[in-house]
Amino acid sequence: MTDPLAACRDVTRRFGDHLAVDRVSLAVQPGEIVGLLGANGAGKTTLLRMLLGLLPVTAGEVRLFGEPPSRTTRRRIGYVPQGLGLYDDLTPLENLRFSQAVFRSPLGALPADLARETLPVGRLPLGTQRRVAFAQALAHRPDLLILDEPTSGVGPLVRARLWDVLRDASDGGAGVLVTTHYMEEAEECDRLVIMADGRVVAEGKLSDILRGERVAVVDAPDWPGALTALEEKGMTPALVGRTLRVVGSSPAEVEQALAGRECTVREAPATLEERFVQIASVGVSGAS
Repeated sequence: MTDPLAACRDVTRRFGDHLAVDRVSLAVQPGEIVGLLGANGAGKTTLLRMLLGLLPVTAGEVRLFGEPPSRTTRRRIGYVPQGLGLYDDLTPLENLRFSQAVFRSPLGALPADLARETLPVGRLPLGTQRRVAFAQALAHRPDLLILDEPTSGVGPLVRARLWDVLRDASDGGAGVLVTTHYMEEAEECDRLVIMADGRVVAEGKLSDILRGERVAVVDAPDWPGALTALEEKGMTPALVGRTLRVVGSSPAEVEQALAGRECTVREAPATLEERFVQIASVGVSGAS
């Protein structure tokens, strides 16, 4: 295996008494998309900022392209922060020209509709702004893309287009580290790292995360009553349509909790969202 483009080893970050990141290790290889998942406050953005060298570590080690973060290593990175990093009073083309001047690189190409846009970025729809941010991040042909919830707040079609761009960059040899709260996007990643309360609580390919986990599925005419009965037994049913899905309990346990009620209970594979909730909640309780 080649050396990772980005790596952190036992990285910790404290803000006063608050432990934001706790001994986290991860790596991004060329040509792979690594998805970083976690609820708000899990430590994802803090970890990204340490990887970029924008925030010093309290303990541990960060390496970009085999060396400490620096202006030189950052020139090989395309970064899209949550705030997009664009100048609202510049047009898309003017933003791109500014990026060209910073990286001293040939002017990258904008999609034709963006290149013709005369409005400043701040007056464009959010989906268009995100397309501009992607184009700017890719303009200097970076070896590594670091993206912090880059598709948040946009529709499914725009998200699909942006993920096509990520996959094209990965297929071209670039590494990608991306945070997302959309589970369908997470399933597009080659590898996942799940954080909770500042720690890594699970990592691996999608199949490693799912581990063949199953959930109990309940079909009941009186689903509100069934939901209440399950909650009274300490279970956590989720309503999907008019079906209840119960993570962490076997069909036999669910049937016992619903004894005397008209219902059918079957088993089904757990979704990534269900596993994420399960893993993250165990991680948080284990840290408390």
